[in-house]
Amino acid sequence: MTKFVTEEGLKKIKEELNQRKIVLRQEIANAIKEAKEQGDLSENAEYSAAKAQQAENEAKIAELEFALKESKVATYDKNLGIVQLGSLVSVKFDGSEMEFQIVGSNEANPGELKISNESPMGKAFMAKKKGDKVDVVTPGGIMKYIILDIK
Repeated sequence: MTKFVTEEGLKKIKEELNQRKIVLRQEIANAIKEAKEQGDLSENAEYSAAKAQQAENEAKIAELEFALKESKVATYDKNLGIVQLGSLVSVKFDGSEMEFQIVGSNEANPGELKISNESPMGKAFMAKKKGDKVDVVTPGGIMKYIILDIK
């Protein structure tokens, strides 16, 4: 199933994959080698920890490779004037203003105001234009936004 990402999101996946394959793999291999040199592996906590870290790293590498294979960069056309994947959306909400970015689900990070296009909020904003009023249904009720700008 294809997952859409921004160019920035694809770059981050590639960077993390590269970091894990080249740098972290070597660090773990060195830790395993050092632990082996200490002798009896059955009671060697450092060896066990390094092997667990190795398994975790390899699982994450497989996950990132799958994400890379399944990812497609969404094309962003600022001339359309509508909210789309990659858009920075400025809104007025409850008397204050905020700005967030619509991103693919793999990139979503509410703490950084990166909202998934698959989330209820992301879905509500997709294809809307400047000046539109957007109602987002949440467990706490309906949240009302007005789109001030789209970049």
